Amino acid sequence: MNILETVVFAENEGTVAQQDTTTTTTTGAATEQTPQANPVMNTVVSILPLVLIIVLLYFMMIRPQRKKEKETREMINSMKVGDKVVTIGGICGKVAKIKDEYVFIETGNIGTPNEKSVIKMERDAVKTVESNKN
Repeated sequence: MNILETVVFAENEGTVAQQDTTTTTTTGAATEQTPQANPVMNTVVSILPLVLIIVLLYFMMIRPQRKKEKETREMINSMKVGDKVVTIGGICGKVAKIKDEYVFIETGNIGTPNEKSVIKMERDAVKTVESNKN
């Protein structure tokens, strides 16, 4: 038959008292006590999953996105007159003129071959560039 006892332990010469419940058997066997873990280790173990999630997000989402943005920026900066482009709106055409942050895209004829349709767009609106290698 088990008897439930309350044991009070004094730490640091009786300044801090802690209550702990332990069980003893009728034969007088030794009581079981759980050792206290290091509080610094508890903090590290509790923060570790958060740090791992942040590192995982960086390598799976942020880093590839930055790499893609860098490649797109290089593609837009290397664009020149005569290149075929597709905008983010789906407009296909040929670069007619580049001026500062704007690009003029020739999209086709308006009736006669001499009348060209030109659209002024920002450089950032260009999605893909196919270089004209002549």
